[in-house]
Amino acid sequence: MTEEFSHVDDEGDAQMVDVGDKAESQRRAVARGRIALTAETLAAIEADEVEKGDVLTTARIGAIQAVKHTWETIPMCHQIPITNVDVAFEVGEAAVEATVAVETVGKTGCEMEALEGVTTGLNVVWDMVKASEKDADGAYPATAIEDVRVVEKTVER
Repeated sequence: MTEEFSHVDDEGDAQMVDVGDKAESQRRAVARGRIALTAETLAAIEADEVEKGDVLTTARIGAIQAVKHTWETIPMCHQIPITNVDVAFEVGEAAVEATVAVETVGKTGCEMEALEGVTTGLNVVWDMVKASEKDADGAYPATAIEDVRVVEKTVER
């Protein structure tokens, strides 16, 4: 089983992967995702007319904080030195797209940090606009976080 799953020991118990003997390398991961919103909400975001404040600035801060704290929320992640985080949002016709690029110099990758940045950034967008996205029953029929994925991973040894 340990040959197939690196986070499982010989007894089948969860364990953190030992990266102590690995050489440090420059690493980069980019993740992307989107949140589908109503046209009215998207227009309000673009016009900076959302009651709670500047949606994309707040979401950018949330994404960066999430990147820095990934090791605290994903049990088997190592705490890694983050050397750079770049967060970009694009407001489209049907959604806001978030792209988070994370860079580190270390012994393990930063894909989980990029994914945490995207999902938290999109969750912050949702939180900031939820009042305008709710229907009469308090549900969110148009709102959905979608297509979260790693779109780039590089290692320079």
